[in-house]
Amino acid sequence: MSFHTWFLFATAYLVTTISPGPNVLLVIRNTVRFGGRGTAATIAGNLLAQLVVVLLVALGVGAVLAAMPPLFLAMKVLGAVYLMVLGLKQLRSRTPKTATSVNALPAHSLDRRKIFREALLVSGSNPKTLIFLSAFMPQFIVHDQPLPAQFIVMYLTVACIVALVHTIYSFGVRRIHSGLGTSRWIEALKRCSGLVFFGLGIKLLTAKQA
Repeated sequence: MSFHTWFLFATAYLVTTISPGPNVLLVIRNTVRFGGRGTAATIAGNLLAQLVVVLLVALGVGAVLAAMPPLFLAMKVLGAVYLMVLGLKQLRSRTPKTATSVNALPAHSLDRRKIFREALLVSGSNPKTLIFLSAFMPQFIVHDQPLPAQFIVMYLTVACIVALVHTIYSFGVRRIHSGLGTSRWIEALKRCSGLVFFGLGIKLLTAKQA
């Protein structure tokens, strides 16, 4: 893969990643609840999910999924239900009154494994991501060069972009939260994220196959 091709791929993927989605929302929520350690666990889960998706694209699973509407529908329903359940749990949970600072983490017990699993499921719950990358990534493949090396380069690029974008969002929300430093801010964000997760689930459920 030439530098020009790689640069086009990186730029195009960056544009698609900047807009907030479920992954960014989860990073923001966990940053406020758990601080930097929650952010790191969330990003790690997202990156593993991205690795799985890129491997499936390399194996051609995305094309198979696109050609099998019943399988696509089943995955879409499961992903939508998970997002809506996550939103409902967020809406029903209560914020302890001691949650006054993003750097003071005793308000929520930090379970890195749980955060990691949650991020993995959120990132991998949308089958449209697999289909999108199945259509997106081959456009930058040079067929007279080894395919494994190109997919490795593209995944490393994806991982760096995802980590960078999510870290920037995390840093931004930490600055905002440090300035406000109130439990009311945490409560508002929690309610808002719950509604957004539920709305994203409905959006995924009603989305048509590309």
